[in-house]
Amino acid sequence: MPEYAFIGRSNVGKSSLINMLTNKAKLAKTSASPGKTQMINHFVIHSAPDNNPKDFSKWYLVDLPGYGYAKVSQSMRNNFEKMIEHYMRKRDNLQHVFVLIDSRHSPQRPDLDFIHELGKWEVSFSLVFTKSDKETQRVVAQNIKDFLNALRKTWQFLPRHFITSAEKKTGREKILDLISDINKEMTMK
Repeated sequence: MPEYAFIGRSNVGKSSLINMLTNKAKLAKTSASPGKTQMINHFVIHSAPDNNPKDFSKWYLVDLPGYGYAKVSQSMRNNFEKMIEHYMRKRDNLQHVFVLIDSRHSPQRPDLDFIHELGKWEVSFSLVFTKSDKETQRVVAQNIKDFLNALRKTWQFLPRHFITSAEKKTGREKILDLISDINKEMTMK
C-alpha cells in the first residue's frame, strides 16, 4: 500500500494533525512533553470521498519520530537520524512526505536543514504549517512568507504548502485531496 509520512520538529503538533486528518481523537498520542514518538508507526487508513463512497482507497499514514528531538541522548538522536534517513531513502512504498513546520515561529535552521536533506535524497514532499490558530493571522502569514523566502535562496521551485489548524480542521481537505490524487495516479500506472 502507498505510504504518506508525517514528520516535524518535536512539539510541532504532529499527533494533533494526524488525529485531525483521520477524525480519530486519540489515534496518535499527544503529549505535553515533546519527543514521544520514538518508532516508525504505520496506521492503515481506509478512505473514500463523501461524493463517491465507491472511490475507496487504502493507504498507510506513517508517523515518524521528530527531528530536533527533545530530551534524548546524543546516541539515541543519531539512531533516530539513521532510521529516518534509511526509511526516506529506501522505502519503495513511500509516496510523499509531509514536513510539519510551526507557523508561530520564524524560519528555524533544523527545519531548513531537514528540507535540504529531502532534496538531496530526491524525496517528494510538501510543507504543512501547523498551529495557524495559535497566533495572529498577520504573524502566521509573515512567518510563512519568511520561511518560503529562506527556501528561495537555494530552491528553484518551492514545494507545495498547506496551512493547518488541528482545532479548526483547517487544511484537512486539501491534504487529503493531495493523498487521493497521488493514490489515483498510482492506480493508473
